[in-house]
Amino acid sequence: MDFKQIQELIKMVNKSNIGEVTIEQKDFRVTIKQKEEHVTQVVSSAPVPVAPAHTVAPQPAASSQPATPAAEKAKAIEAPAANLVTIKSPMIGTFYRKSSPDKPNLTDVGSDVAPGTVVCIIEAMKLFNEIESEISGKIVKVLVEDASPVEYDQPLFLVEPA
Repeated sequence: MDFKQIQELIKMVNKSNIGEVTIEQKDFRVTIKQKEEHVTQVVSSAPVPVAPAHTVAPQPAASSQPATPAAEKAKAIEAPAANLVTIKSPMIGTFYRKSSPDKPNLTDVGSDVAPGTVVCIIEAMKLFNEIESEISGKIVKVLVEDASPVEYDQPLFLVEPA
């Protein structure tokens, strides 16, 4: 069973009322469970409220305090340029920019990518999954810090298409 088949299986389980499914083939076994409603999420940084794009948030009065880095980062993610494409995480796990600690980053800002180019690695359940670009272009921004947790569908990179 390859990675794309596992992703499709996860999508099918998420859309159905199935609570858990296990598939075994020879020496390979995969179990997929639905999230329970009472699961709490631990976030390592302070959450920043983001208003939906279709509503207008009231403007706060000008203050002498500078904006926090988290707020600036949220603004950058919230309004990417119209011509940029986002590479998103296909799974929950830990994001790594290098294939091993002694190797260089797989991609940096300014790196050219093509379909099939490995842009990062996501560790999930002790498995290191290579995440490949599906588009051609140039990396404009890396949105996640190395060795930090990522969620399914979380933006990882902004790419300017070629």
